[in-house]
Amino acid sequence: MQSQECTLGGLSALRVGTPERARMQVVLLHGYAMRPEDLEPFSHSLGTPALFYFPRGIHAVGATTRAWWPIDEERRSQQMTVGPRDLYRESPPGRPAARAALCAFLDAVRSQAPELPLVLGGFSQGGMLACDTVLCARQQVMGLVMLSSSRIAFSEWQSNFEVLAGMPVLVSHGQHDSDLAFRAGEALRDFHRDSKADVTWQPFDGGHDIPLVVWRALRRFLAELGRKTE
Repeated sequence: MQSQECTLGGLSALRVGTPERARMQVVLLHGYAMRPEDLEPFSHSLGTPALFYFPRGIHAVGATTRAWWPIDEERRSQQMTVGPRDLYRESPPGRPAARAALCAFLDAVRSQAPELPLVLGGFSQGGMLACDTVLCARQQVMGLVMLSSSRIAFSEWQSNFEVLAGMPVLVSHGQHDSDLAFRAGEALRDFHRDSKADVTWQPFDGGHDIPLVVWRALRRFLAELGRKTE
C-alpha cells in the first residue's frame, strides 16, 4: 500500500489503502509536536483491510511538527518537576477548535466511503482529542483507540459517558511514562469500564511511546472489529 497526501474537511492528511479492499476506515491522530509521518509507517504492517487516515494537527510546533492545541511549555515543565501528569482537571483552551476541525474531517472521511464503519484513535494528545470528540461532539464510531493518553475536561466527559456503552475501546499506557502518569492511563481505562465500554487494556513496560506490543494489540483490536463487519 502506498500513502498519499489528501485534504478533507479542511485538514491535510496522509491516506493509506484503497476503498475497494477496505472493510473499515481508521483515523489515527498524532500527539503533541509530532507529524502524521510518525504514525503512518505502522499502517503498512498491521495487515488490516482498512483505509487509514493520519490527519495533520491544526497548530504548528516549531518548523516541522504539529499539535491539536497549544501547550504552555513552561507550565508543563513545572508540572513535571513533581512527576508525570494526570490531566483530568485540564480543559485546554484550544479543545473546541480542535474538536470542530476533527468533526469536519470525519464528516468528509465518511462521505468518501459511507458504507464503511469508522474507527477513531490517537496517541497522547491525539487520543485525548479522539475521546473528547466522541463524548462531547457525539461522533458515531465503531471503536475508539487511546494510546498513552489521559482524561481531560473530566466533568464534561462524565456528563456524556452513556455514549460509550458497548463501544470497543483499546487503552494502552507505559508503566514508566515520564510525561503522562501510568495512573492516568489506569484512570482512563477505569472511566471507560465504568461507562460500560468493551475495554481492551494493554499496559507495557516502557515510557511515553508506542512499542511493538501495543501495535500488536492494535492489530488484534482492528482484526476483531473487522470480523464484526463480515
